[in-house]
Amino acid sequence: MKLVTAVIKPFKMDDVRAALSEIGVQGITSTEVKGFGRQRGHTELYRGAEYVVDFLPKVKLEIAVGDAQVEAVIEAIVKSANTGKIGDGKIFVSPLEQVIRIRTGETGEDAI
Repeated sequence: MKLVTAVIKPFKMDDVRAALSEIGVQGITSTEVKGFGRQRGHTELYRGAEYVVDFLPKVKLEIAVGDAQVEAVIEAIVKSANTGKIGDGKIFVSPLEQVIRIRTGETGEDAI
């Protein structure tokens, strides 16, 4: 089992969710986060004053999947979140040692 964590642009959330639903992903956890990478933020003009926005709004998705589905999930996220511009985001894949469904007590891939 793997935990796929993706940090994407907020306006791409619906596209990514739809792409993941099409390949059979049943559960996604979404968190609104702020951060920056190589783009290092940007400057904005507000009421005539210029200020630097260091942390940009992003959406962090966490998807627990079985090993067989990892590549399909990554491909779906890359295709649906890509704009071709800086700041599209990143995908991280981590091993999951154990998953337990609290309601039923199921463990492992059955709990996903």
